[in-house]
Parts: sequence; C-alpha cells; structure tokens
Amino acid sequence: MYDTDQRKLLSALSHAAIFFSTLFVSVGLPIALLFVTDDPIVKENAKESINFHLNVWIYGTIITILIWLTLGLLFPLAGLGYLLHWGLTIWAIASVLLNPDQPFRYPFIFRVL
Repeated sequence: MYDTDQRKLLSALSHAAIFFSTLFVSVGLPIALLFVTDDPIVKENAKESINFHLNVWIYGTIITILIWLTLGLLFPLAGLGYLLHWGLTIWAIASVLLNPDQPFRYPFIFRVL
C-alpha cells in the first residue's frame, strides 16, 4: 500500500510543474518523479504530465506560427491556447487531489510515453 498523502502531493506537483515555467525547465520535475518514485500512480501522472508538456509546446509553436503568418489577426487564438492550457492543468490537479488512486488523463493530447 502506498501513502495517499504522498501520492496526492507528488501527483499534484507533477501536473502543477507546468505553472513553474513555460520553458523546458518545468518538465524536469515530472521527469525526476518518473525516475525517483516507485508509486505506479505517481509514475502514470508524471508520464501524463510530460506528454502534456510536449503537447503544449507543439501547439504553442503552431499557434505562434499562425499568428505570425496572419500578421496578428489570429492573436485571440493565443488567449484560447492559454485558457485551455491553464484550465486543463487546474482540472488535472483537482482530479488527482480528489481521486488519488486513479491517474489523470488529459483529453485530446498525443501521448509519446
């Protein structure tokens, strides 16, 4: 049996890491958790967080290119991107805190891990 409080904390930290920085630094925490912990739920949440980071970077790059190509006409798309990014992350954190025995799965993302 695994410690529920530790599982909640590490799973929430894994998903919340994306708030620390939008650069590549924030993905370090879920990568570290993936290798350090032996809790299978925390490992699954860390993998999902890494996949979400990759998706945020890919979609952010696409949105940035579209904004540049349209000379800023699609700038509101950036706001929608941030709203989805933050909203999904808050949903993930709340989910792992309310149901610590089940890993969170982000909808509509590509999973590399």
